[in-house]
Amino acid sequence: MKVGLYFGSFNPIHIGHLILANHLAEYSDLDQVWFVVTPHNPFKKKNTLLDNHQRLEMVYQATKDYIKLKPSDIEFGLPQPNYTINTLTHLQEKHPDHAFSLIMGEDNLKSFHKWKNYEQILENNAIYVYPRISEGKVATQFDNHERIHRVEAPIIQLSSTFIRKSIKAGKNIKPMLPEHVWEYLDEMNFYR
Repeated sequence: MKVGLYFGSFNPIHIGHLILANHLAEYSDLDQVWFVVTPHNPFKKKNTLLDNHQRLEMVYQATKDYIKLKPSDIEFGLPQPNYTINTLTHLQEKHPDHAFSLIMGEDNLKSFHKWKNYEQILENNAIYVYPRISEGKVATQFDNHERIHRVEAPIIQLSSTFIRKSIKAGKNIKPMLPEHVWEYLDEMNFYR
């Protein structure tokens, strides 16, 4: 099975995340997309980051009606701070019958050469890159790379930060969230 890994804090997960993941699941050769919820780094100030399991619950609520989209807490049990290469190694050991790929925005590809063991990641995993409006250029070593697949996905200018600030300001952001996520956030009174 070909699985795309979509990493993030998902604080909260919103329709932009869902649209992109579903686009990749439906219009690429990936069989599934797993939302890998990144745990809170114990060395960083918490600010507005919800608890790991609350964010995982929101991802579950967002994806439960989509057969090709799955929540993943795989990084919760790994040592912190964690690196993508460690997660990939752990997943490959746990699921030897799966082929794992990374999903990232073009903005992340611009700094990919700074990631720990990025050469090893590229050697063993494909990368699906979706368009993002951002500054800077992608390193030429990644132009036309056989393991890097550019995906013509919709560009959605929506961020979790904007949603959190809007909730705090008392704005109605219901259309920006999957219905079950909105209900969970509202019930739990998060970000107010």
